[in-house]
Amino acid sequence: MTQSVRTRLSPAERREQLLDLGVRLLATRSLDELSIDLLAEEAGISRGLLYHYFGSKHDFREAVVRRAADDLIAQTAPPVDGEPEERLLVSMAAYLDYVVANYEGYLSLVKGAASGNAALRAIYEEARAALTDRIFREDAGNQILPDTPAVRLVVRGWSAMTEELVLTWKVEPNGVTREELIGILAGSLRPLVEATLLQP
Repeated sequence: MTQSVRTRLSPAERREQLLDLGVRLLATRSLDELSIDLLAEEAGISRGLLYHYFGSKHDFREAVVRRAADDLIAQTAPPVDGEPEERLLVSMAAYLDYVVANYEGYLSLVKGAASGNAALRAIYEEARAALTDRIFREDAGNQILPDTPAVRLVVRGWSAMTEELVLTWKVEPNGVTREELIGILAGSLRPLVEATLLQP
């Protein structure tokens, strides 16, 4: 008869494990529903131990949201190789899939940032900057758009439009397919910039 050996995690490893669990729970719950009690129950540990790792309910929620934002950035990274439009298309598909799979958590981040919560606003702005900055990064000599202050301003507006389209589509697709939406998201950026800024 074999006996399973339990691996003792270091405090840092245990904290990372709890953050991963928090992010998984956040995918289908709002931030307000993500409580210390819920995480403690799911993790099979005491509330006191959670407070030991995170200090307070607010610190815990902020840490989970930051981890979720990091996951969003990592999972939507465009491929290094390929034509600029192709790389953007891949990144937009990944963004759409992430928001759909983590809708409640993503919506909580958006609402939290809009509510005036300074910590959530900072995380939201960092994530948005990371997502839009990629458009100006040169990978394998390919840059999606020229990097100028005016183009960056338009890209920020396009990013807000993209977020609104995805959140609205998740609730009510109205006959628009996933592929059609991805085409709209990726295909609207360059024409928008050209129409507003790059005319001769």
